[in-house]
Amino acid sequence: MTGELEERSDRDGPSILEQLGGTSGMVSTVIPVLVLVPVNAKWGLGPALIAAVAVSIAVFLWRLARHETLMPAVSGLMGVGLCAVIAWLTGDAKGYFAYGIWYSLVAGIVFTVSTLVRWPLVGLIWHGINGETQRWRTNRTAVRAYTVATLAWAIVFFARFIVQQWLYNQDDAVGALGVTRILMGLPLTAVVVLVTVWAVRTAGRAERGEDTTAVSTGRHVAPESDSTDEESL
Repeated sequence: MTGELEERSDRDGPSILEQLGGTSGMVSTVIPVLVLVPVNAKWGLGPALIAAVAVSIAVFLWRLARHETLMPAVSGLMGVGLCAVIAWLTGDAKGYFAYGIWYSLVAGIVFTVSTLVRWPLVGLIWHGINGETQRWRTNRTAVRAYTVATLAWAIVFFARFIVQQWLYNQDDAVGALGVTRILMGLPLTAVVVLVTVWAVRTAGRAERGEDTTAVSTGRHVAPESDSTDEESL
């Protein structure tokens, strides 16, 4: 599976997995949770937060030593720090999970809205990160593929919010939240990344086919338009 995720879908630039921080980045999001839950159960909130932040700093330094991409490493460290601050302010280890829960809701809404206005975020982000134009929006096959991938991400985000918010409202749910965060983290992310790989490949083939047809017929390929594609999916 890792080989599939690391492929660049016939493009130069970072792979989808690399854009998510790589395998080490995905795994490193789990480690602070694995530390927080048992330390909180045995020694309380303060030591648990210190331990979670300390292990996050250690992972950050390890990733720097491996010369990994800086931004995912920094964002991971900042995310743990923010979660720790929220937990400290609320006085409950459950607060550590609050940011991730509400982030999932906001992300799910944003991803869904992007498909309704025919600017599916998966396509927008993929082409933007790779320094490409947004001409893919004139290709209905590409738009459909990116819409499917974007909705897949939205479903995952909404599922995480619904399940974890319900647990958050229960008493003494720190352990359950930790387990759920892990189970709904890496496994679901792996599945939805595979959907994204399929979308990128499908869109890429459609775009290359369109360009080949344009060249063979001598037709000029229209430049990217800022207007929203009015054609129905």
